[in-house]
Amino acid sequence: MKTTINTLPVYPLNYQYVSGKTTTFTIPSFHSSCKWKTGCNLKVVKTSMAMEEVKVDASSFSKLTATVSIRISKEVNLVKKMIKSFPWLYSRNDSLDKFVVKGIGFQLVSTQLDPSTMKPKMSKESVKEWSKCTTDEKDNDRGCFTFEVELVIDADFGEPGAILVRNNYEEELYLDAISLEGFFHFSCNSWIQPAQTSKQRRIFFANKVYLPCQTPKGLRDLRAKELNNKRGDGNGLRLPSERIYDYDVYNDLGDPDKGAKHARPTLGGERNPHPRRCRTGRPSSSTDETMEKRIDTLISSIYVPRDEVLEGARRTEFLIGTWKGLLRNIPPLVATSRKSEISRDLSDVAGLYKGAPQVDQTSLKGFGLLNFLDISGYIKEIFKFETPKNILSGDTTSYVRDDELGRQTLAGMNPISIERLRVFPPVSKLDPSIYGPSESNLKEEHIIGHLNGLSVQQAIDENKLFILDYHDIYLPFLERINAQEGRKAYGTRTIFYLTTMGTLNPIAIELSLPPKDGSNIPSRQVLTPPVDATTNWLWQLGKAHVCSNEAGVHQLIHHWLRAHACMEPFIIATHRHLSSLHPVFKLLNPHMRHTLAINATARESLICAEGTIERDFSPGKYSMEMACAAYRDWWRFDLEGLPADLVRRGMAIPDESKPHGIRLLIEDYPYANDGLLIWSAIQELVLSYVNHYYPEENVVISDKELQSWYSEAINVGHADLREANWWPKLCTPNKLTEILTILIWISSAQHASLNFGQYHYGGYVPKRPPLMQKLIPQEHELEYAYFMGDPQGYFLASLPSLFQSTKYMAVIDIISAHSRDESYIGEIKDVITNWSGEPNIIKAFYRFSMKIKSIEDEIKRRNADMRLRNRCGVGVPPYELLIPTSKPGVTGRGVPNSITV
Repeated sequence: MKTTINTLPVYPLNYQYVSGKTTTFTIPSFHSSCKWKTGCNLKVVKTSMAMEEVKVDASSFSKLTATVSIRISKEVNLVKKMIKSFPWLYSRNDSLDKFVVKGIGFQLVSTQLDPSTMKPKMSKESVKEWSKCTTDEKDNDRGCFTFEVELVIDADFGEPGAILVRNNYEEELYLDAISLEGFFHFSCNSWIQPAQTSKQRRIFFANKVYLPCQTPKGLRDLRAKELNNKRGDGNGLRLPSERIYDYDVYNDLGDPDKGAKHARPTLGGERNPHPRRCRTGRPSSSTDETMEKRIDTLISSIYVPRDEVLEGARRTEFLIGTWKGLLRNIPPLVATSRKSEISRDLSDVAGLYKGAPQVDQTSLKGFGLLNFLDISGYIKEIFKFETPKNILSGDTTSYVRDDELGRQTLAGMNPISIERLRVFPPVSKLDPSIYGPSESNLKEEHIIGHLNGLSVQQAIDENKLFILDYHDIYLPFLERINAQEGRKAYGTRTIFYLTTMGTLNPIAIELSLPPKDGSNIPSRQVLTPPVDATTNWLWQLGKAHVCSNEAGVHQLIHHWLRAHACMEPFIIATHRHLSSLHPVFKLLNPHMRHTLAINATARESLICAEGTIERDFSPGKYSMEMACAAYRDWWRFDLEGLPADLVRRGMAIPDESKPHGIRLLIEDYPYANDGLLIWSAIQELVLSYVNHYYPEENVVISDKELQSWYSEAINVGHADLREANWWPKLCTPNKLTEILTILIWISSAQHASLNFGQYHYGGYVPKRPPLMQKLIPQEHELEYAYFMGDPQGYFLASLPSLFQSTKYMAVIDIISAHSRDESYIGEIKDVITNWSGEPNIIKAFYRFSMKIKSIEDEIKRRNADMRLRNRCGVGVPPYELLIPTSKPGVTGRGVPNSITV
């Protein structure tokens, strides 16, 4: 029989239960019908607000009933079923004792102190043996159990404020939630370790919000104790069962014990500044004591606090995606072993996709590359990838069209690199004594014929010229990058012209190589739109190098650095300094989910030595050093908000008459247009939230937890930039609103725009290659004859091989997918229980939810507007990356609350 929980929240915070009397108090109640669902979610069926008189016979509260929901491991669940079905087995096998006879202990803590001891009033500990409890069979099968515990309290106990939990079993248990008499709710969502492992009882607070200065006396010590438990002492090896959050540098990406080839520099410190990561405490490597020893990922994982570990459906789907990727790599791997060289033919590329249109010049005959398998039908489809959106229109050419290159700078997987051109020729910020003259080789004659009759200065003044500038970030690394086998890159600058239709067309590409042979003169080449067959193929090669550079900047800087890495210190600081009672912790908590685990996985296999990033992108083993350079020279927290970023890049100008306080200089800029809607919705919610809890400046300044949180995130988590003068000062409610809005924006919409379009926009490698293997041939070079004789063959030989392509495609397919248990922005399923007694906050979240729904409708309307050429038209996929909701899988849409995959 399914347990029904009364979820009426308790209001206000200041009433008491008084034994032997009838107490009358007024509450704004939320009438709701809620049932416990598998997965421990509360679904609100009906909600209304009213004021009513409630009479309570307080004497009935000498015994309180707590409804508890737990989840157990599959192993423990199987044993419980065996005991239920075969009780004789339990009686004869004492080895099962560890699962069933010891129970879980619960002790309620009052918000009040006992005047005789000056310690919190507490109930007697009640121990419950869940193994003998009955529950719904559906919940049982999934390892979820709901049972009741009777707690005895004194007559003058006061208001319950916390509950202490002890797990007396020998296996860990996951505590979802506790509901006390249907009035008080404790959202636990945490693994409880056995008492023999963790001597201290776990502390869970009721779903109330208190600033530190408002904490009831009965909870003050517990509040401090819980934070101390999560900080640890900074020493020792972290165990998988622990919940300790601490900082360390990235000294675990290389494996020097395998030899110099596998060594990598430490990220974090003066030489390679970088945000800090979560500390694991693993021992040093044998050959370099400054480096942390790598782990064997086949038998263990990098430590993250226990509650951060990926669990359930998300972990299962991640593993399934990994196996699918391995299967899809089989055809090109076998083809490699059967041929001296992989066929450089577009038919081989097209054959990687399910139902992909065939190129005109080649009959694929059942996708020729897979014929060696001698299989057909559904089985063959297992080895194929879904068709990305960017070839759904049937365009399987080997290069990206000019108009599509321009469109994707505004509505692709990297829409945050494009800048307005403010100076011509462009000027480098690199040291001219090392890298040569700072002024570009781009001249007026290169672009004047593409400006629709305008002079260059007129085009600049009228905001018609834009640039993708990957010169300064690549040039210092090019000598080392190009010395790697199969890697060739330039420092690139691409100039775009804004047409009368609001689209961008590339009109010039500058390709730069660093000075060599002791000279101070860099090698620079300028390409312009083609006038004949030869210049056409040179132009296509130039665009491919631009796309390769963009792939690197997107993944290393915008995605990894700005989203994943820079958020991690704030997450660590949040757990170390903000109590779960703190309003800012409650606000940020949904936006921190899974991020530490995802970042740890990245250290295991993506950003490590010879990981996916080094293997699949042009910078190779120097990838993370490039990210460090961007962090040192370019990243600024105060400019990470969307309006400030748009203004920094010259894509918008301040204009208080506009809805978002800025005016876009390209009206049809899908990422910015849709993003500003979400940014403003987040900002409005945060402003209401902050003003509710922090009505005055002195409340912000005097909040010790808040100030410690922000100070540590900067001074320890971002230690290499702690002296920067651009960090916002946390001294007013408006500054707190700014900081929190930036953090929520990065975690949700910004990350979604960068992550979940990777497969659909980058999954057809000839158009968006992540690396290039050849430079553009010069007339005096031997390869120029090869290029002239077979330009398409040379072009395809410059791209990643089929095997390289499928390995890359498999990874971006996995990380572009949504899980079935995803939590999307605007969802409010836990709002009523999480903010019990806070009707204004609940109203604010409901307004936010409704606004997010209206934003989704508005984005769909825009995607059907034929006047918006960057998101609607023949062969133009709609821009859906910022549509808030999504189904599971690789959908190219959906905005989760947190940085996750």
